[in-house]
Parts: sequence; C-alpha cells; structure tokens
Amino acid sequence: MPSLRDIQKRITSVQSTKQITRTMEMVATAKIRRATDRIIAATPYAMAMVEVLQSVAKRSSGSENPLLAAHAEVKRVAAIVVVSDRGLAGGFNSNVLRAADRYIAAMKAKGVECDIITCGKKANAYFNYRRLPVTLSFKDLSADPPIDEAREIASLLIDSYTNDTIDEVVIFYNHAKNVADQVQRSEQILPIVKVSYHEVGEGEDEAVYLDESAKAAAAGASERMAQARKAAENITQTGETSGSFEFEPSSEAVLNALLPAYVETRIFHALLDSAAGEQGARRKAMKSATDNATEMVTTLTRIFNRARQGAITTEITEIVGGAAALEE
Repeated sequence: MPSLRDIQKRITSVQSTKQITRTMEMVATAKIRRATDRIIAATPYAMAMVEVLQSVAKRSSGSENPLLAAHAEVKRVAAIVVVSDRGLAGGFNSNVLRAADRYIAAMKAKGVECDIITCGKKANAYFNYRRLPVTLSFKDLSADPPIDEAREIASLLIDSYTNDTIDEVVIFYNHAKNVADQVQRSEQILPIVKVSYHEVGEGEDEAVYLDESAKAAAAGASERMAQARKAAENITQTGETSGSFEFEPSSEAVLNALLPAYVETRIFHALLDSAAGEQGARRKAMKSATDNATEMVTTLTRIFNRARQGAITTEITEIVGGAAALEE
C-alpha cells in the first residue's frame, strides 16, 4: 500500500487537474453561445439560398452547368476535412479523421487519386503523420472560421471541377445536433445533387432536391421543413407564387451565378457547424473529466483515511505493548 504522503500528493495532483478541467469546461460553455449564435445567424441566408435555387431550378434545365454535371469517370477526388485546432474534445476530431481516412483508402483501392484540404491543425498533423500530401490547409481558425476561408476553398474547388482536374468533392465534419451532441457527416459538395442546410438543434437536417426524381424520393418532408420554407419566404420576399416569371438575364444565367455562391455558402456553413460542435464536445469532455476527478478524489480520500486509521491503530498497539512490557 502506498504511504500517506504518496496518497496525499496524488490527491493534490488530482485536485489541481480538476481545477483545470473545470475552468476549461466553463470557457467552452461561454464559447458555445457565440458559436451557436453565428451558425443560427447564417442559417436564414442558407435557407434563402435553398429557396431561390429551388425556384430558379424549376424554371431552368440547368443541364449545361458544369457544377451540376457528374463526370463520366472519376479519376481524382477532393476531400475537405474539418476538425479543430486543439484537442481535449473527446472523439470530436478522431471520428472525422477516421471517416476521411476510410474514404481516402477506398478511393485509392479503386485507383482514384485524392486531394486533401484540411481545416484545423489536428487534420494537418494527422495526414502529415500518415505521409499523405495536403493540397491546402488552414490553421488557427477552427473556433472562429472566417468567410474568406470558405471562399478560398470554394474558388479552388470550382475551378478544378470546371476544368476537369477533379471529379468529385466530399466534405467531412461534425454537425452540431445540439449543444451537447455532434453527428459526424460526410456530404458531397460537387457535383451538386441537392441543395441543403443544417440547423443547430434537435431533429434531422433539411434538404431541397434540385431534380424531380430526388424530390419525389424525399416527399415526406417534415413540419420543420415547412416552417423553414415559410421563414425563407419572409427573408427572400418571394415565396411560392403562382404565375410566370421573366428572368433578366435568363434563368440559366441566374442559376449559373447562384450555384458557385451556394458552394461557398455550403462550405462556410459546415465550418460554422463544426465550430459550434467543437465547443460542445469540449464542454462535454471537460465535464466528464471533472466528474471523474471528483470521484477519484473521493476514492483517494477514503483510502487515505483508512491508511491513517491503520497507522494510528498500529501506533496505539505498539504503545500499549511497550507499556505492558515495562510493567513486567
């Protein structure tokens, strides 16, 4: 059994660690509000973009737009991996990195090359350790991602896809289902099959499909989607109005201008979503660590008291035995 001094040192060490994890929990709690407010503020724009694209797509074939056309053969893909710059967030980073790693391995097994774009130090360090080349990387921006980051990524990918340099773009990130739970997502950005947005809050994600067949497959739209559409109508001040529309320029030109903006918005929304999920994951991880430290201190204190009681009993026994020996 360890000595009383060793047990006391360990109790002091655990208490110090508990203070750190408790402080980090409080800091993450304070940051959750701002991160959540940012994505909630960005959601109406994403909703409006979905509504406008849906409306324009109904009045335009869009078949000539390169961002909607799937390439006949997939030879090169791009993977956007969105994680955090710091750790101590449970499985927040590892879940995304494992999903991206499986995707890259599957593509390589098919003979498809993969360009990797990392957002967050942890992803960059992971792929460098795996000796996988990173095409574009961002760091020190995961907690507060700027629009310029999404704009640079979107510009690179749109140019590459239009010039047939890459044939598919997939993004991997954590969706903040609520302030406590995150859901790992992998979604196709290019070619654009559907336009969608995600909200921070309980429930499933919402999506509006551009083609009629996909829309028919998703005919069971939820009540939340109907409310979201109504809110988007208030923002765009368009709504579903009967009658014909005249576009100047043509509806195809409007769609061609909106689709690159949608790609940029979709990437930016994923960055904000990941930022909100990062703080929630860190708060949850630090709360668990604080609770474990509290339980450990309780257990160590009990062991300390038992050891001290045993030492006192031994000393009393020795004193009594010594006194008895003197009497004899």
